[in-house]
Amino acid sequence: MTRVLVPVRYPLSDHSKRTLEAAIDVAEERDAELTVLHVALYQDDGHVTRTALKHAVERAFGRLTDVRYVVRRSFLVEETILDEAAAEGADVVVIGSAHVSRWRRALRRLVGTPDIESYLKEKLDCEVVTVRVD
Repeated sequence: MTRVLVPVRYPLSDHSKRTLEAAIDVAEERDAELTVLHVALYQDDGHVTRTALKHAVERAFGRLTDVRYVVRRSFLVEETILDEAAAEGADVVVIGSAHVSRWRRALRRLVGTPDIESYLKEKLDCEVVTVRVD
């Protein structure tokens, strides 16, 4: 079965809601399973649970089927998204354009290339859907 991964912020920002809406559409179009991922940064002291993430998504979009909710604690958001996508064998990663610009800045520092989509495709071998959220 096709698997779609969408990283979001918690609590859900307007950008995260628009990105999540697009990911839900992609999952429905492809009859895919959806994974909603929140990366809780160690340095932010916030404690987010899968249950809290699920309730926030269901308040915004209603009850969804074939959805998995994942909360990972990490120092680096981008690396955790790559790890989760690889571990799940994601076929599609849906990211918001605001997230792309953060990745672009991080990649420039690390490897000198601002092309996020190519970088993700090279690292993950999956389709990357970028949602315009601004």
